[in-house]
Amino acid sequence: MRSRSCTAIVLLAALLAHETTTPLSVSAESPTTSTIVSTSAVKWFEQNQDDFLDLYRWLHQHPELSFEEEKTAAKLAEIWQELGFEMTTGVGGHGIVGVMRNGNGPVVMIRTDLDALPVTEQTPLPFASTVQSTREDGSSTGVMHACGHDIHMTNLTTVGRYMSEHRDQWSGTLMMIGQPAEELGEGAKAMLEDGLFTRFPKPDYALAIHVSADKPTGAISLMPGYSLANVDSVDITVKGRGGHGSAPHSTIDPIVQAADLVLSLQMIVSREVKPIEPAVVTVGSIHGGTKHNVIGNDCKLQLTVRSYSEEVRQQVLAAIRRRALAVAMAHNAEEPDVLISQGTPSLRNDDELTARMTKLFSDVLGVENMIPGEQSMGGEDFSRYGIAGVPILMYSVGSVDQSRLDRFEQLGIPAPSLHSGIYYPDAPETLKTAFTTMTASLLDLLQPSP
Repeated sequence: MRSRSCTAIVLLAALLAHETTTPLSVSAESPTTSTIVSTSAVKWFEQNQDDFLDLYRWLHQHPELSFEEEKTAAKLAEIWQELGFEMTTGVGGHGIVGVMRNGNGPVVMIRTDLDALPVTEQTPLPFASTVQSTREDGSSTGVMHACGHDIHMTNLTTVGRYMSEHRDQWSGTLMMIGQPAEELGEGAKAMLEDGLFTRFPKPDYALAIHVSADKPTGAISLMPGYSLANVDSVDITVKGRGGHGSAPHSTIDPIVQAADLVLSLQMIVSREVKPIEPAVVTVGSIHGGTKHNVIGNDCKLQLTVRSYSEEVRQQVLAAIRRRALAVAMAHNAEEPDVLISQGTPSLRNDDELTARMTKLFSDVLGVENMIPGEQSMGGEDFSRYGIAGVPILMYSVGSVDQSRLDRFEQLGIPAPSLHSGIYYPDAPETLKTAFTTMTASLLDLLQPSP
Protein backbone atom coordinates (compact mmCIF):
# COMPACT_ATOMS: atom_id res chain seq x y z
CA MET A 1 0.00 0.00 0.00
CA ARG A 2 1.32 3.44 -0.90
CA SER A 3 2.08 5.83 1.92
CA ARG A 4 -0.53 8.34 0.66
CA SER A 5 -3.28 5.71 0.77
CA CYS A 6 -2.10 4.53 4.16
CA THR A 7 -2.18 8.10 5.49
CA ALA A 8 -5.71 8.57 4.17
CA ILE A 9 -6.92 5.46 5.96
CA VAL A 10 -5.18 6.49 9.18
CA LEU A 11 -6.86 9.91 8.99
CA LEU A 12 -10.18 8.25 8.37
CA ALA A 13 -9.64 5.98 11.33
CA ALA A 14 -8.80 9.01 13.46
CA LEU A 15 -12.05 10.71 12.47
CA LEU A 16 -14.02 7.60 13.35
CA ALA A 17 -12.09 6.65 16.50
CA HIS A 18 -14.16 6.45 19.65
CA GLU A 19 -14.38 4.64 22.95
CA THR A 20 -18.06 4.59 23.79
CA THR A 21 -19.71 2.78 26.64
CA THR A 22 -22.87 1.73 24.82
CA PRO A 23 -24.67 -0.84 26.98
CA LEU A 24 -24.63 -4.36 25.64
CA SER A 25 -28.10 -5.56 24.73
CA VAL A 26 -29.31 -8.97 25.81
CA SER A 27 -32.06 -11.09 24.40
CA ALA A 28 -35.47 -9.45 24.51
CA GLU A 29 -37.22 -12.79 25.00
CA SER A 30 -38.46 -13.94 28.42
CA PRO A 31 -35.48 -13.91 30.79
CA THR A 32 -33.61 -17.12 31.44
CA THR A 33 -31.05 -17.82 34.13
CA SER A 34 -28.31 -17.06 31.61
CA THR A 35 -29.78 -13.68 30.61
CA ILE A 36 -30.38 -12.69 34.23
CA VAL A 37 -26.79 -13.57 35.15
CA SER A 38 -25.47 -11.83 32.03
CA THR A 39 -27.40 -8.64 32.81
CA SER A 40 -25.86 -8.64 36.27
CA ALA A 41 -22.40 -9.28 34.80
CA VAL A 42 -22.77 -6.40 32.33
CA LYS A 43 -23.63 -4.02 35.16
CA TRP A 44 -20.57 -5.24 37.06
CA PHE A 45 -18.42 -4.72 33.95
CA GLU A 46 -19.67 -1.18 33.43
CA GLN A 47 -18.94 -0.31 37.05
CA ASN A 48 -15.36 -1.58 36.76
CA GLN A 49 -14.49 -1.01 33.12
CA ASP A 50 -12.11 1.90 33.76
CA ASP A 51 -9.74 -0.51 35.53
CA PHE A 52 -9.82 -2.93 32.61
CA LEU A 53 -9.37 -0.23 29.99
CA ASP A 54 -6.32 1.02 31.90
CA LEU A 55 -4.87 -2.50 31.73
CA TYR A 56 -5.72 -2.75 28.03
CA ARG A 57 -3.92 0.51 27.26
CA TRP A 58 -0.87 -0.58 29.26
CA LEU A 59 -0.70 -3.89 27.40
CA HIS A 60 -1.12 -2.11 24.07
CA GLN A 61 1.73 0.28 24.87
CA HIS A 62 4.10 -2.47 26.02
CA PRO A 63 3.99 -5.21 23.34
CA GLU A 64 6.60 -7.97 23.32
CA LEU A 65 7.47 -10.39 20.54
CA SER A 66 7.07 -14.17 20.66
CA PHE A 67 9.08 -15.89 23.41
CA GLU A 68 10.07 -12.44 24.71
CA GLU A 69 6.89 -11.79 26.74
CA GLU A 70 8.69 -11.37 30.08
CA LYS A 71 7.11 -8.09 31.25
CA THR A 72 3.69 -9.00 29.88
CA ALA A 73 3.67 -12.32 31.71
CA ALA A 74 4.91 -10.73 34.94
CA LYS A 75 2.20 -8.05 34.80
CA LEU A 76 -0.60 -10.57 34.36
CA ALA A 77 0.82 -13.04 36.89
CA GLU A 78 0.90 -10.34 39.54
CA ILE A 79 -2.72 -9.33 38.88
CA TRP A 80 -4.01 -12.89 38.70
CA GLN A 81 -2.29 -13.76 41.96
CA GLU A 82 -3.96 -10.78 43.64
CA LEU A 83 -7.27 -12.15 42.42
CA GLY A 84 -6.63 -15.40 44.32
CA PHE A 85 -5.24 -17.68 41.62
CA GLU A 86 -2.44 -20.10 42.46
CA MET A 87 0.20 -18.90 40.01
CA THR A 88 2.98 -20.73 38.20
CA THR A 89 5.25 -18.85 35.82
CA GLY A 90 7.84 -19.91 33.25
CA VAL A 91 5.72 -22.68 31.70
CA GLY A 92 6.96 -23.35 28.17
CA GLY A 93 8.90 -20.11 28.11
CA HIS A 94 7.08 -17.11 29.55
CA GLY A 95 3.79 -18.99 29.86
CA ILE A 96 1.77 -18.52 33.03
CA VAL A 97 -0.86 -20.75 34.66
CA GLY A 98 -3.37 -19.62 37.25
CA VAL A 99 -5.57 -22.15 39.08
CA MET A 100 -8.57 -21.34 41.26
CA ARG A 101 -10.21 -24.26 43.04
CA ASN A 102 -13.74 -23.62 44.23
CA GLY A 103 -15.26 -26.88 45.36
CA ASN A 104 -16.29 -29.93 43.39
CA GLY A 105 -16.98 -29.78 39.69
CA PRO A 106 -15.33 -29.82 36.29
CA VAL A 107 -12.07 -28.15 35.29
CA VAL A 108 -12.45 -25.41 32.70
CA MET A 109 -9.46 -23.75 31.05
CA ILE A 110 -9.57 -20.34 29.41
CA ARG A 111 -6.59 -19.17 27.39
CA THR A 112 -5.06 -15.96 26.18
CA ASP A 113 -2.04 -15.42 23.98
CA LEU A 114 0.66 -13.00 25.15
CA ASP A 115 2.77 -12.09 22.15
CA ALA A 116 2.74 -9.17 19.72
CA LEU A 117 3.90 -8.78 16.11
CA PRO A 118 6.86 -7.09 14.37
CA VAL A 119 4.54 -4.44 12.94
CA THR A 120 5.01 -0.67 13.17
CA GLU A 121 1.86 0.92 14.54
CA GLN A 122 0.19 3.65 12.47
CA THR A 123 -3.11 4.04 14.33
CA PRO A 124 -4.38 7.37 15.72
CA LEU A 125 -4.64 5.96 19.25
CA PRO A 126 -3.13 8.23 21.93
CA PHE A 127 -1.66 5.11 23.55
CA ALA A 128 -0.19 3.71 20.33
CA SER A 129 2.90 1.53 20.69
CA THR A 130 6.28 3.14 20.10
CA VAL A 131 8.25 -0.02 20.93
CA GLN A 132 11.06 -0.90 18.54
CA SER A 133 12.88 -4.18 18.06
CA THR A 134 15.99 -5.23 16.15
CA ARG A 135 15.63 -8.09 13.68
CA GLU A 136 18.16 -10.86 13.21
CA ASP A 137 19.51 -9.09 10.11
CA GLY A 138 20.15 -5.91 12.12
CA SER A 139 17.20 -3.93 10.74
CA SER A 140 14.69 -2.25 13.03
CA THR A 141 10.94 -2.76 13.25
CA GLY A 142 8.09 -1.52 15.37
CA VAL A 143 6.26 -3.91 17.68
CA MET A 144 2.47 -3.86 17.95
CA HIS A 145 -0.49 -5.82 19.24
CA ALA A 146 -1.93 -5.90 15.73
CA CYS A 147 -3.76 -9.20 16.31
CA GLY A 148 -5.82 -8.28 19.36
CA HIS A 149 -3.90 -10.24 21.95
CA ASP A 150 -4.09 -7.21 24.26
CA ILE A 151 -7.89 -7.55 24.11
CA HIS A 152 -7.59 -11.29 24.79
CA MET A 153 -5.39 -10.70 27.85
CA THR A 154 -7.61 -7.95 29.23
CA ASN A 155 -10.69 -10.10 28.74
CA LEU A 156 -9.22 -13.07 30.60
CA THR A 157 -8.17 -10.85 33.49
CA THR A 158 -11.63 -9.28 33.63
CA VAL A 159 -13.34 -12.67 33.58
CA GLY A 160 -10.96 -13.96 36.25
CA ARG A 161 -11.77 -11.06 38.54
CA TYR A 162 -15.50 -11.55 38.13
CA MET A 163 -15.25 -15.26 38.86
CA SER A 164 -13.09 -14.56 41.91
CA GLU A 165 -15.58 -12.04 43.29
CA HIS A 166 -18.61 -14.27 42.59
CA ARG A 167 -17.51 -17.68 43.80
CA ASP A 168 -20.99 -18.33 45.14
CA GLN A 169 -22.19 -18.61 41.52
CA TRP A 170 -20.00 -21.54 40.46
CA SER A 171 -18.29 -24.72 41.59
CA GLY A 172 -15.26 -26.51 40.19
CA THR A 173 -11.79 -25.46 39.05
CA LEU A 174 -11.00 -22.52 36.80
CA MET A 175 -7.62 -22.59 35.06
CA MET A 176 -6.41 -19.49 33.22
CA ILE A 177 -3.32 -19.69 31.04
CA GLY A 178 -1.27 -17.01 29.35
CA GLN A 179 0.43 -18.63 26.36
CA PRO A 180 3.58 -17.36 24.67
CA ALA A 181 4.46 -17.43 20.97
CA GLU A 182 1.07 -17.97 19.36
CA GLU A 183 2.22 -15.96 16.36
CA LEU A 184 4.98 -18.50 15.75
CA GLY A 185 2.60 -21.43 16.29
CA GLU A 186 4.94 -22.77 18.96
CA GLY A 187 3.61 -21.61 22.34
CA ALA A 188 0.92 -24.22 22.93
CA LYS A 189 3.33 -27.00 22.01
CA ALA A 190 5.94 -25.57 24.39
CA MET A 191 3.48 -25.39 27.29
CA LEU A 192 2.17 -28.91 26.68
CA GLU A 193 5.71 -30.29 26.50
CA ASP A 194 6.42 -28.50 29.79
CA GLY A 195 3.65 -30.46 31.50
CA LEU A 196 0.60 -28.22 31.16
CA PHE A 197 -1.79 -31.16 31.47
CA THR A 198 0.32 -33.21 33.88
CA ARG A 199 1.60 -30.59 36.32
CA PHE A 200 -1.84 -28.95 36.41
CA PRO A 201 -5.40 -30.33 36.25
CA LYS A 202 -6.32 -31.54 32.78
CA PRO A 203 -9.36 -29.54 31.68
CA ASP A 204 -12.75 -30.98 30.89
CA TYR A 205 -13.30 -28.00 28.58
CA ALA A 206 -11.15 -25.24 27.12
CA LEU A 207 -12.32 -21.90 25.71
CA ALA A 208 -10.66 -19.00 23.91
CA ILE A 209 -11.73 -15.96 21.93
CA HIS A 210 -10.21 -14.24 18.94
CA VAL A 211 -11.11 -10.74 17.86
CA SER A 212 -12.42 -10.28 14.34
CA ALA A 213 -11.48 -7.20 12.30
CA ASP A 214 -14.40 -7.49 9.88
CA LYS A 215 -17.28 -8.14 12.28
CA PRO A 216 -19.14 -5.46 14.26
CA THR A 217 -18.87 -5.04 17.99
CA GLY A 218 -21.67 -6.76 19.85
CA ALA A 219 -21.61 -9.75 17.50
CA ILE A 220 -19.86 -13.10 17.76
CA SER A 221 -19.28 -15.99 15.40
CA LEU A 222 -18.68 -19.68 16.07
CA MET A 223 -19.04 -22.99 14.30
CA PRO A 224 -18.61 -26.68 15.11
CA GLY A 225 -15.93 -28.81 13.52
CA TYR A 226 -12.96 -27.55 11.56
CA SER A 227 -12.71 -23.75 11.53
CA LEU A 228 -8.99 -23.04 11.08
CA ALA A 229 -6.40 -24.75 8.94
CA ASN A 230 -3.21 -26.77 9.13
CA VAL A 231 -0.37 -24.34 8.50
CA ASP A 232 3.00 -25.56 7.19
CA SER A 233 6.06 -23.71 5.94
CA VAL A 234 8.21 -25.07 3.13
CA ASP A 235 11.67 -23.79 2.19
CA ILE A 236 13.00 -24.89 -1.20
CA THR A 237 16.49 -24.22 -2.52
CA VAL A 238 16.65 -24.75 -6.26
CA LYS A 239 20.21 -25.57 -7.37
CA GLY A 240 21.81 -24.55 -10.64
CA ARG A 241 25.21 -23.88 -12.16
CA GLY A 242 26.23 -20.26 -12.38
CA GLY A 243 27.86 -18.40 -15.22
CA HIS A 244 27.69 -15.41 -17.55
CA GLY A 245 24.28 -14.12 -18.61
CA SER A 246 25.45 -14.04 -22.24
CA ALA A 247 26.13 -17.79 -22.27
CA PRO A 248 23.10 -19.48 -20.66
CA HIS A 249 23.87 -22.70 -22.56
CA SER A 250 26.90 -23.24 -20.32
CA THR A 251 24.84 -22.87 -17.14
CA ILE A 252 21.84 -24.35 -15.36
CA ASP A 253 19.73 -21.30 -14.63
CA PRO A 254 18.17 -21.61 -11.15
CA ILE A 255 15.83 -18.64 -11.69
CA VAL A 256 14.26 -20.15 -14.79
CA GLN A 257 14.03 -23.43 -12.89
CA ALA A 258 12.34 -21.63 -9.95
CA ALA A 259 9.88 -19.93 -12.31
CA ASP A 260 9.00 -23.31 -13.76
CA LEU A 261 8.49 -24.66 -10.24
CA VAL A 262 6.25 -21.78 -9.14
CA LEU A 263 3.84 -22.52 -11.99
CA SER A 264 3.99 -26.25 -11.34
CA LEU A 265 3.15 -25.78 -7.66
CA GLN A 266 -0.03 -23.91 -8.54
CA MET A 267 -1.39 -27.01 -10.23
CA ILE A 268 -1.30 -29.09 -7.05
CA VAL A 269 -4.53 -27.66 -5.66
CA SER A 270 -6.26 -27.19 -9.02
CA ARG A 271 -5.41 -30.62 -10.47
CA GLU A 272 -4.46 -33.01 -7.65
CA VAL A 273 -6.61 -32.14 -4.64
CA LYS A 274 -10.26 -33.12 -4.59
CA PRO A 275 -12.21 -29.92 -5.42
CA ILE A 276 -14.33 -29.99 -2.25
CA GLU A 277 -11.21 -30.24 -0.05
CA PRO A 278 -9.77 -26.81 0.89
CA ALA A 279 -6.06 -26.27 0.30
CA VAL A 280 -3.71 -23.39 -0.48
CA VAL A 281 -0.13 -23.34 -1.78
CA THR A 282 1.36 -19.85 -1.83
CA VAL A 283 4.93 -18.92 -2.79
CA GLY A 284 5.43 -15.93 -0.54
CA SER A 285 9.09 -15.27 -1.18
CA ILE A 286 11.58 -15.94 -3.99
CA HIS A 287 15.19 -14.77 -3.98
CA GLY A 288 17.98 -15.45 -6.45
CA GLY A 289 20.75 -13.78 -8.37
CA THR A 290 23.04 -10.84 -7.69
CA LYS A 291 23.43 -8.87 -10.95
CA HIS A 292 21.90 -8.27 -14.38
CA ASN A 293 24.39 -10.36 -16.31
CA VAL A 294 25.17 -13.07 -13.75
CA ILE A 295 23.40 -16.41 -13.59
CA GLY A 296 23.64 -17.57 -10.00
CA ASN A 297 24.08 -20.94 -8.40
CA ASP A 298 20.77 -21.18 -6.57
CA CYS A 299 17.36 -19.64 -5.95
CA LYS A 300 15.38 -19.83 -2.69
CA LEU A 301 11.62 -20.09 -2.38
CA GLN A 302 9.47 -19.85 0.76
CA LEU A 303 5.97 -21.35 0.75
CA THR A 304 3.00 -21.35 3.08
CA VAL A 305 0.77 -24.40 2.76
CA ARG A 306 -2.76 -24.58 4.17
CA SER A 307 -5.17 -27.53 4.46
CA TYR A 308 -7.72 -29.10 6.80
CA SER A 309 -7.54 -32.87 6.80
CA GLU A 310 -4.32 -34.73 7.58
CA GLU A 311 -4.76 -36.73 4.39
CA VAL A 312 -4.80 -33.63 2.20
CA ARG A 313 -1.97 -32.13 4.22
CA GLN A 314 0.32 -35.06 3.47
CA GLN A 315 -0.87 -35.24 -0.14
CA VAL A 316 0.04 -31.59 -0.78
CA LEU A 317 3.40 -31.76 0.97
CA ALA A 318 4.32 -34.92 -0.95
CA ALA A 319 3.29 -33.25 -4.22
CA ILE A 320 5.54 -30.26 -3.46
CA ARG A 321 8.53 -32.56 -2.99
CA ARG A 322 7.69 -34.52 -6.13
CA ARG A 323 7.24 -31.48 -8.34
CA ALA A 324 10.41 -29.82 -7.03
CA LEU A 325 12.37 -32.95 -7.89
CA ALA A 326 10.68 -33.28 -11.30
CA VAL A 327 11.52 -29.72 -12.27
CA ALA A 328 15.15 -30.26 -11.27
CA MET A 329 15.29 -33.39 -13.40
CA ALA A 330 13.74 -31.54 -16.34
CA HIS A 331 16.50 -28.93 -16.12
CA ASN A 332 19.22 -31.53 -15.55
CA ALA A 333 19.90 -29.87 -12.21
CA GLU A 334 21.00 -31.19 -8.86
CA GLU A 335 18.22 -32.38 -6.53
CA PRO A 336 16.78 -29.39 -4.62
CA ASP A 337 16.69 -29.02 -0.87
CA VAL A 338 13.11 -29.16 0.43
CA LEU A 339 12.65 -28.37 4.13
CA ILE A 340 9.15 -28.75 5.57
CA SER A 341 8.38 -27.12 8.92
CA GLN A 342 5.05 -28.34 10.22
CA GLY A 343 3.40 -25.49 12.07
CA THR A 344 -0.05 -25.39 13.60
CA PRO A 345 -2.48 -28.28 13.16
CA SER A 346 -6.04 -27.52 12.05
CA LEU A 347 -8.41 -26.36 14.75
CA ARG A 348 -11.53 -28.42 15.33
CA ASN A 349 -14.17 -27.07 17.69
CA ASP A 350 -15.89 -29.76 19.73
CA ASP A 351 -19.38 -30.38 18.29
CA GLU A 352 -21.19 -30.85 21.59
CA LEU A 353 -19.51 -27.93 23.35
CA THR A 354 -20.12 -25.65 20.37
CA ALA A 355 -23.82 -26.55 20.23
CA ARG A 356 -24.18 -25.89 23.95
CA MET A 357 -22.45 -22.51 23.74
CA THR A 358 -24.34 -21.51 20.58
CA LYS A 359 -27.63 -21.92 22.44
CA LEU A 360 -26.25 -20.08 25.47
CA PHE A 361 -24.80 -17.16 23.50
CA SER A 362 -28.04 -16.82 21.52
CA ASP A 363 -29.90 -16.43 24.81
CA VAL A 364 -27.38 -13.92 26.11
CA LEU A 365 -26.80 -11.76 23.02
CA GLY A 366 -29.89 -12.41 20.95
CA VAL A 367 -29.98 -14.41 17.74
CA GLU A 368 -29.53 -11.22 15.72
CA ASN A 369 -25.98 -10.86 17.09
CA MET A 370 -24.93 -14.39 16.13
CA ILE A 371 -23.04 -14.43 12.82
CA PRO A 372 -22.69 -17.85 11.18
CA GLY A 373 -19.12 -19.10 11.34
CA GLU A 374 -17.04 -19.70 8.24
CA GLN A 375 -13.98 -21.84 7.71
CA SER A 376 -10.75 -19.89 7.35
CA MET A 377 -7.35 -20.88 6.03
CA GLY A 378 -5.73 -19.03 8.93
CA GLY A 379 -4.08 -21.02 11.71
CA GLU A 380 -4.17 -21.09 15.52
CA ASP A 381 -2.17 -23.25 17.90
CA PHE A 382 -5.10 -23.38 20.34
CA SER A 383 -5.86 -26.46 18.24
CA ARG A 384 -3.16 -28.40 20.06
CA TYR A 385 -5.17 -28.48 23.29
CA GLY A 386 -7.97 -30.22 21.41
CA ILE A 387 -5.55 -32.73 19.91
CA ALA A 388 -4.32 -33.38 23.47
CA GLY A 389 -7.78 -34.68 24.32
CA VAL A 390 -9.67 -31.63 25.62
CA PRO A 391 -13.00 -30.51 24.11
CA ILE A 392 -12.22 -27.00 22.84
CA LEU A 393 -14.07 -23.99 21.48
CA MET A 394 -12.58 -20.86 19.95
CA TYR A 395 -15.05 -18.21 18.86
CA SER A 396 -14.72 -14.82 17.17
CA VAL A 397 -15.72 -11.52 18.75
CA GLY A 398 -16.50 -8.53 16.55
CA SER A 399 -14.13 -5.66 17.28
CA VAL A 400 -15.04 -2.75 14.98
CA ASP A 401 -18.05 -0.51 15.51
CA GLN A 402 -20.67 -0.87 12.78
CA SER A 403 -20.46 2.83 11.92
CA ARG A 404 -16.77 2.46 11.12
CA LEU A 405 -17.41 -0.63 9.00
CA ASP A 406 -20.18 1.25 7.15
CA ARG A 407 -17.87 4.19 6.52
CA PHE A 408 -15.15 1.99 5.08
CA GLU A 409 -17.72 0.35 2.81
CA GLN A 410 -18.99 3.74 1.62
CA LEU A 411 -15.47 4.76 0.69
CA GLY A 412 -14.78 1.47 -1.07
CA ILE A 413 -11.94 0.73 1.35
CA PRO A 414 -11.73 -2.63 3.10
CA ALA A 415 -11.54 -2.42 6.86
CA PRO A 416 -7.95 -2.91 8.06
CA SER A 417 -7.27 -6.57 8.72
CA LEU A 418 -5.55 -8.16 11.66
CA HIS A 419 -1.75 -7.86 11.41
CA SER A 420 -2.16 -4.42 9.84
CA GLY A 421 -0.40 -1.43 11.35
CA ILE A 422 -3.63 0.56 11.12
CA TYR A 423 -5.98 -1.98 12.73
CA TYR A 424 -7.38 -1.19 16.15
CA PRO A 425 -10.45 -2.47 18.01
CA ASP A 426 -13.17 -0.41 19.62
CA ALA A 427 -12.06 -1.71 22.96
CA PRO A 428 -14.93 -1.02 25.39
CA GLU A 429 -17.59 -2.64 23.22
CA THR A 430 -15.32 -5.52 22.19
CA LEU A 431 -14.37 -6.28 25.77
CA LYS A 432 -17.97 -6.11 26.95
CA THR A 433 -19.11 -8.75 24.47
CA ALA A 434 -16.07 -10.97 25.10
CA PHE A 435 -16.49 -10.70 28.86
CA THR A 436 -20.23 -11.32 28.83
CA THR A 437 -20.05 -14.42 26.65
CA MET A 438 -17.04 -15.98 28.34
CA THR A 439 -18.42 -15.34 31.81
CA ALA A 440 -21.74 -16.86 30.78
CA SER A 441 -19.96 -19.92 29.40
CA LEU A 442 -18.01 -20.45 32.61
CA LEU A 443 -21.06 -20.08 34.83
CA ASP A 444 -22.87 -22.59 32.61
CA LEU A 445 -20.05 -25.14 32.59
CA LEU A 446 -19.27 -24.67 36.29
CA GLN A 447 -22.81 -24.76 37.66
CA PRO A 448 -22.94 -25.63 41.37
CA SER A 449 -24.39 -29.02 42.17
CA PRO A 450 -28.01 -28.90 43.34
